[in-house]
Amino acid sequence: MVHAIRIHEHGGVDKMVWEPVEVAAPGQGQIRVKHRAVGFNYIDTYFRSGLYKVPSLPAVLGTEGAGDVVAIGPNVVDFKVGDRVAYANPMGSYVEERLMPADRAVRVPDNINYETAAAMMLQGMTVRYLLRQTYKVGPGTVMLLHAAAGGIGLIACQWAKHLGATIIGTVGSEEKGKLAKEHGATHIINYAKENFVERVSEITGGKKCDVVYDGVGKDTFPGSLDCLKPRGLWVSFGNASGPVPPLDIGILNTKGSLFATRPTLFTYTATREDLVESANDLFDMVGRGIVKIQVNHKYALKDAAQCHRDVEGRKTTGSAILIP
Repeated sequence: MVHAIRIHEHGGVDKMVWEPVEVAAPGQGQIRVKHRAVGFNYIDTYFRSGLYKVPSLPAVLGTEGAGDVVAIGPNVVDFKVGDRVAYANPMGSYVEERLMPADRAVRVPDNINYETAAAMMLQGMTVRYLLRQTYKVGPGTVMLLHAAAGGIGLIACQWAKHLGATIIGTVGSEEKGKLAKEHGATHIINYAKENFVERVSEITGGKKCDVVYDGVGKDTFPGSLDCLKPRGLWVSFGNASGPVPPLDIGILNTKGSLFATRPTLFTYTATREDLVESANDLFDMVGRGIVKIQVNHKYALKDAAQCHRDVEGRKTTGSAILIP
């Protein structure tokens, strides 16, 4: 018997319950993982609230973790007991130990610790596909990055700077602006004091941006579209302020033949090959010190509700993790 954070119905943080659960022996193609650290991601709040539906209730929250393989099922060839592993899918990480499909886990290099691994898999691989696949960022790219001091934001600032981009980051406070600057943002816009659409135009001399990375959602729409050059790309990858309203596709025409996409990591890492390539690229960037993972907040796993409160209240920066 182990303990987990589960929900029995969707709603607020009061629906999160710390309770005992049974974990069976691993079946065909499965491994059992003892967590050393569990990652928090904003998507966890969507599954808790019901914005995204869980497959069934009750459900263990969380999509990311790192730990040790303590048992393997039949036909598992990539791992052995004692291996250090991490993952960013499937759901069910807010638990002391869990079963998971072996083909969704990756081996963690010796130079990366459990807490870093747990904090970076979903966010880091998200940044990787955003910058390298959804839009290929390089020297000369001018990009707008909303929530530049968040977990994804700080990783994206470092990675995009390495790729040679000009990064315009939005933040909600002076403190967050300083943090984003320290991690590579070229320009900072404090949306609590400034109109980000007007400031983007000023910063770029009216030329605007090649791409906008928008994990905020409702509060930054449709302003994000007004920050794009003709034929620019709006990448909506999150809804931290609430879902984007229904979109009249004609608006993309009137604002300059714009492109829009709503990607997800799970599509970009759907195959084993894509997952391993993405994870290894991330491990390389972190291992070489190009990207540093900012774990600014740690909570006991049983106190996951407080983590949700703090992040939803915009009291955090960088990454947050849960310790079993």
